[in-house]
Amino acid sequence: MNADTQILVGLGIGIVCLIYMIMKTKIHTFLALIIATVIVGIIGGIGYQQIVASITKGFGGTLGSIGIIIGFGVMMGQLFEVSGAAKRMALSFLKLFGKGREEIAMAITGFLVSIPIFCDSGFIILTPLAKAISSETRKSIVSIGIALACGLVITHTMVPPTPGPVGVAGIFEVNVGSLILWGLVLAVPMLIGPILFARWAGKKIWQIPTEEGGWTRDKNYRPVSDQSIYDEAHLPSAFLSFAPIFTPILLILLGTVSTALGYKGGPIPNLIQFLGTPVIAVGIGLLITIYGLTSSLPRKRVLDEMEKGIRSAGSIILITGGGGAFGMLIRDSGVGTVIAEAMVETSLPAILLPFLIATIIRFIQGSGTVAMITAASITAPIIANMSVNPVFAALAACVGSLFYSYFNDSFFWVVNRSIGITEGREQLRLYSVASTIAWAIGIVVLLILNALFG
Repeated sequence: MNADTQILVGLGIGIVCLIYMIMKTKIHTFLALIIATVIVGIIGGIGYQQIVASITKGFGGTLGSIGIIIGFGVMMGQLFEVSGAAKRMALSFLKLFGKGREEIAMAITGFLVSIPIFCDSGFIILTPLAKAISSETRKSIVSIGIALACGLVITHTMVPPTPGPVGVAGIFEVNVGSLILWGLVLAVPMLIGPILFARWAGKKIWQIPTEEGGWTRDKNYRPVSDQSIYDEAHLPSAFLSFAPIFTPILLILLGTVSTALGYKGGPIPNLIQFLGTPVIAVGIGLLITIYGLTSSLPRKRVLDEMEKGIRSAGSIILITGGGGAFGMLIRDSGVGTVIAEAMVETSLPAILLPFLIATIIRFIQGSGTVAMITAASITAPIIANMSVNPVFAALAACVGSLFYSYFNDSFFWVVNRSIGITEGREQLRLYSVASTIAWAIGIVVLLILNALFG
């Protein structure tokens, strides 16, 4: 067996073992990634010292570029959650779009809220508002809830500084600002299809909350509560609510554009590019959150909430680092070059490789974050040897991780339980279909963007 064949066999066995450990054993995904890396190295004939060197270099190199951003992001998200900013944003969009466009208002709210907040938390925070809208307007909670869920999950999947896309950016070694810019461009059309589906689904399954805390499909039911959904007491201002999200994104984009245009030297370009560094920009967003949104909260409460956010990010940081280690071994082994040369001889667009791997892993084990990071770890060394824009390849891994959400996805249960859908067949026809619509639109638009700008 020659060296190229041996390393390919090692990679194949390592991927199979990785999927098995994630699906069938008690081994945590982080440990599974490290074990799979060792398996690939040993079976592939790589020296023991080289295996260890690749693991440490890949883990440290990946987290060195994005670990701080993830830490800042989750702290900001936790404070955003407790300050009432999410509800303020939702109310702002409800007023802006007016009666009859509640699905659009909630989808856009989710679209922005999920940039700093995990989509599970964002949905739980906004569910009371969604129920109040459904009760007051007599519009099905299904249409409002599905629109909100899709707005949340699309930016959670596509736009940094949420941990998954940031991790993918680190593994593919792409500029976070570029990923934000193209992620937003791609995410907008991905949201349109699910909103239309949500409206259609709400007509098929009409259900609103009752005052007793349950649900009814009786169209003669009339709630008697006069509590308005526009109760804005104790909420931060709209300006402060939006500032922690828009400020870092604007700074990062300005820095990216400044660099792309070739502005070098001089105090102003240097300052713009410094402030546009993702670590600095997200740090500024966190400071705005602390001293703007939480100014009325006690110091201990603010610190406790940030600690809670850091604890929630620990697992994702380790998984991202593990993915970086796996990818570094593949890169150091040269197997990426072997696979790239083989793919060049086929008619399959290279950008589909991370998309298909993320899709398969997502369907098998449920976690979108694990799917995109694993796909990035496997394919980044291969893509590096091909004429593919790494930003679009990173987005392909992100898009693939949206495929058909079902029983093995925690967000599937959060959405369905929160909107009172308990029958299995209905569950699989609602958010599951909506997430797949976003997945399908995403890859079509991405292929068009790749053809035009790749």
